[in-house]
Order: sequence, then C-alpha cells, then structure tokens
Amino acid sequence: MSAGGPPTLEALVDRLGQLPGIGRRSAERLAFWLLRASSDDALGLAEAIRAVKEDLVSCRVCGHLGESDLCAICSDPRRDAGVILVVEEIKDLVRFESAGLHQGVYHVLGGAMDPLSGVGPEHLGVDGLIRRCRDAACNLREEPVREVVLGLNPTLDGDTTALHLANQIEPFDIRVTRLARGLPSGGTLEQASVSVLADAMDDRRPLGGETP
Repeated sequence: MSAGGPPTLEALVDRLGQLPGIGRRSAERLAFWLLRASSDDALGLAEAIRAVKEDLVSCRVCGHLGESDLCAICSDPRRDAGVILVVEEIKDLVRFESAGLHQGVYHVLGGAMDPLSGVGPEHLGVDGLIRRCRDAACNLREEPVREVVLGLNPTLDGDTTALHLANQIEPFDIRVTRLARGLPSGGTLEQASVSVLADAMDDRRPLGGETP
C-alpha cells in the first residue's frame, strides 16, 4: 500500500507500525487482516486493548497487574507471603507462573539498574521491596519475609541490581538467594526453557556463593 491510501487506513498502519517488531509491511498485513475480519473480531480486539489500558492497575504490594489494588497472586491466601521472588518485569513473573515453579509471592522492580543510562534504584520498585522486608506490616497478611529470591536476568545490569538489593536487605536477617547459574550468562529469563527455570529455582543459592 502506498502512502496515498485512505487517511484512516494510513493512520491504522502507522499505529500498528509502532508495535515492537512490527515493520511497515507487517503493519500493512495486519491492517488488511483487520479490514477483512468481522466487525465482532475487529471491535473485540479494540475492546481488549481499551480494557488493558483502562481496567488494569498495578498491585499496591508487588507491582503486578490486576483489576483491583491487589493482584490475584497477592490475594491468594495459599501463597507463602514469607518468600518473595524478585523479577525485573511482569513478563518474567508470568514466565515463572506459567511454569508453576514458585508458590510464594513476587515483587516486580520494573527493570534493572543501568548506571550508564542513568537508571538507579530510585527509578525502580526497590523502596517497596525494602519496606516489605523491613516491616512485616507492609507485607501481605503482615507476614515477616523469610527469604528473598533474586530472579533477575543473568546480565551485567541484573547482577548489579542483585548485589544492590542484597546489600540493602542484609541488615534485616533475611535469607537472600539467587537463581542457579544454569541460566546462560547474558541471556534472559524469557528465552529460558521451563526445565532450565525449574533447575535454577531448585538449585538457588545464597548470594555471594556461600554454602546454604
């Protein structure tokens, strides 16, 4: 489709082209698929997008998404609130949940520290995690935190963030562990298979390499 197409269609293509991994030609294919789709399918997609933006909110405790101030995980009384798995992004939480590897709760940082880009702990959900560790009243069901599992990506930024968190949590007499290095250095959790994630969780160890 040339730039001389109908303005409405061009606007749709431009919007679709802003999606990650979608170039101009892919955006055009998606736009024409929407044109051929039934009104129910096309408008259903539009409604789903609207609902994601308007109905989902961040959990006030862990930073995950939900439809109330507590996400479904934090609201589940069967979850062990004393064990917090810290992840960089919501997609990492979803990865662990889909594999059924963690029966505790989570804390989403919203990224990793990147000093070269000016991203420090103040730009992440670090303060909320420290409050949960320091004061049981700030944690779910006012349960004291016994263990913090650092489920961060095995990258330079992930390691920098992990060391910072371990130093911040150290005064609270809480066990701090990290995922086993079965995960490839420089990779991401999103790329890891379920079996690799399971091994990493089962073989997690205290940060610093000391014997548990």
